[in-house]
Amino acid sequence: MTKILIVDDEPSILKLISAYLEPEGYEIFTAEDGIAGLKAARAFEPDLIVLDVMLPGMDGVEVLTRLRRESDVYVILLTAKTEEMDRVVGLTVGADDYVTKPFSPRELTARIKSAMRRIHNASKPKDARSVLSFEHILIDISARKVTVDDNIIELTAIEFDLLKSLAENKGRVLSREQLLENVWGESYFGETRVVDVHLGHVRKKLGREDLIATVRGIGYRFEGKGL
Repeated sequence: MTKILIVDDEPSILKLISAYLEPEGYEIFTAEDGIAGLKAARAFEPDLIVLDVMLPGMDGVEVLTRLRRESDVYVILLTAKTEEMDRVVGLTVGADDYVTKPFSPRELTARIKSAMRRIHNASKPKDARSVLSFEHILIDISARKVTVDDNIIELTAIEFDLLKSLAENKGRVLSREQLLENVWGESYFGETRVVDVHLGHVRKKLGREDLIATVRGIGYRFEGKGL
């Protein structure tokens, strides 16, 4: 059974989200502060975490920062609608997605279902290995492994899927909207900023600015040279 951890200091929010997710067959765990949330994440090893930014004891950004030192679990941040900086910082330290309060529980449920489908499909064994080979980079799709100049690069699930989507369309410009649909799914209703932040992480980890080009006002293009 898929396990989901919800961390929020408002009992009404915990009950609302749980009421929408439990009928979908998810096993739900909850925590009402940051320290308890971090302990729960370590103890229960959830498949996905819904994490509020404004938490007592330890805020959500700090919880996420510590989690990312040991786990790449999918994390959706809950942020106040007016606190754009919280969203930017949260994405920078490793959030996969965010939802602003007040939020639609149906939208949140749709995003969670989309994320879990993608995670499930990525974990399915493939009958044949598929490798995208370029001059400086190898992308092993079935093993979800990236090698740059013979060095293995650790990417999160979102980062890998973004890189894969661009590499499979080498030379073509993909808009932020296209990347959102390819990686986050058709049910995603958030801002396109998440694409920019996560691709910034990818570029930094790859260590090669020449592999992913920004096409101003449109999107991104993969420019690895084929072998």
